[in-house]
Amino acid sequence: MSGPLDGVRVVVLAGMGPVPYTSMLLADLGADVVRVDRPPRRSARPLAQVSGMTPEMDVVGRGVGFVVADLKETAGREAVIELAAVAEVFVEGYRPGVAERLGLGPEVLLEANPALVYARLTGFGQDGPRSREAGHDINYVAASGVLGHLGRAGEPPLPPINLLGDYAGGGLLAAFGIVAGVLSARTTGCGQVIDAAMADGAALLSAKLHGLRAAGLYSNERGTNFLDSGAPFYDTYRCADGGYLALGALEADFYAEFVSRLGVDTADWPDQNDRARWPRLRELIGGALAERSRDEWAAVFAGTDACVSPVLTFDEAAASEHGRERGLYTRVGDVLHPAPAPRFSQTPARTPAPSPTRPRDMLEVLGEWRSEAD
Repeated sequence: MSGPLDGVRVVVLAGMGPVPYTSMLLADLGADVVRVDRPPRRSARPLAQVSGMTPEMDVVGRGVGFVVADLKETAGREAVIELAAVAEVFVEGYRPGVAERLGLGPEVLLEANPALVYARLTGFGQDGPRSREAGHDINYVAASGVLGHLGRAGEPPLPPINLLGDYAGGGLLAAFGIVAGVLSARTTGCGQVIDAAMADGAALLSAKLHGLRAAGLYSNERGTNFLDSGAPFYDTYRCADGGYLALGALEADFYAEFVSRLGVDTADWPDQNDRARWPRLRELIGGALAERSRDEWAAVFAGTDACVSPVLTFDEAAASEHGRERGLYTRVGDVLHPAPAPRFSQTPARTPAPSPTRPRDMLEVLGEWRSEAD
């Protein structure tokens, strides 16, 4: 599939969490990504039997080819070293030290290919007292300090699914680092070892908040600030039909546009920035929005600067007028896929390539990559 990363060859050791997401992002942009999977074990049940998932449902595996190699065997490890020797990027998501024990650490692969970009994705990083601990998205986002700021006032912190750690702070940041590493390697001939930790990435995503905190504009108490549901004009509201609206009218002119279209007398409403009366303002806004259905309100605010949007399901977002015209989602078989992003002027519109159901032949891949390298 054509894209700005055409010609970039990537080897990925199969893993969980951010690793498949990084692979998908690179493949979406045209990189030739090959994932190294473990051979099936007789004692292991197929994925479909374990979870009900089939290869066609593996959205983050789209466009990513795979080969099979037993990394516990010399032949399997040597095959991976050969692949990495003619690749530009190598990605692994093991705990620190595991790749070295397999004989696939940076020292070995960079000796064979000095221009290789070697990306390592972990929860807490390659060093530090927590580097070898197990964890998941919730643990990494908690360690970053971000989780403590997510949720409503007086309620427990609310995990943001696994979007902040695994995908935004992990997979997306790793892909950014990989592209920067490839650019550097092509310029200098020297590779890079990228230490991409999800806790680091989640912390980085909070950069703006630290400036606001330093200025006294952001409280450490969650659910009391402008952007964390503390402000009544930046929150979600239930409508008459049980659907929800998202309101983001932060600026005075946007807020004025919002209240002007409510169809109620707002003359006695508290001032937008009167924090002491925010609870009352929230009641009034909630009461007004509870009078109509979500879609009725969506029609009222459509095309305005009131910063009001219906809260849609994935299927509704795909079927919406904007979703259809932008191609926000597409279907591959029966599975809904978010479209590749960002979009490039010189790249044709792309339909996500389906996840392969059969492994590529190792020798065939080596032959292709060697001929390209020559």
